[in-house]
Amino acid sequence: MSLSRPFVLAFLAARAIARALLDTLSPPACAACDAPVRRDRVFCPPCAATVLRTANTPGEPLAFATFGGAIAAALRRFKYGERPDLGRPLGHLLRGLVREDAPVVDLVIPVPLHPRRLAERGYNQAALLAHAASDELGVPLAARALVRLRDTPQQATLGRVERLANVTRAFVVRSPRAVQGRRVLLVDDVATTGSTLSACRDALVEAGARDVIALCLARAGEPSPANPAA
Repeated sequence: MSLSRPFVLAFLAARAIARALLDTLSPPACAACDAPVRRDRVFCPPCAATVLRTANTPGEPLAFATFGGAIAAALRRFKYGERPDLGRPLGHLLRGLVREDAPVVDLVIPVPLHPRRLAERGYNQAALLAHAASDELGVPLAARALVRLRDTPQQATLGRVERLANVTRAFVVRSPRAVQGRRVLLVDDVATTGSTLSACRDALVEAGARDVIALCLARAGEPSPANPAA
């Protein structure tokens, strides 16, 4: 059944009013510096110029950008600055990456926080990003599928070798039957050495996952030659 033209016009008008009201109550701001931006933008022009896309290669986590500039500033605010609201704009960037690479998966799983860390922070930033990826792909989100067994020191404070040792055997799958034979998209905010994602991948594979694709918003390393801004 087709919708009548008056109904469509009324719907569009109501949506425009709702957006205008939202912009008044919660003006859109740059995720890195809080400068005013259009609602369809994540960063203001000066910050956007510092965002460098990565060259995704086989064997490395899929990532939207190199960790640095506005991406690094936004992720620090998101992760440590009590800014769960940044999950929406940063999730928008992750949606774009998912559309570009279109991974074929059955399930989306975020890298978990230890329960004590989750209680302190109040939210898991990886889970907020994973929700955006799940919604974009139209596949289920299993936010509690992975469990962090140890409240390990923050990876950012450690060297490469210490990072690897820090997360070895630190994760376990809550219900192996939930992942057996399934293709999993594993989501985190940042990949530095990749040790956390590798430890999570090992746990999922041991539990019977058919395949695990790692995805993150930012990855330490070299930008792509094109260096397009976000």
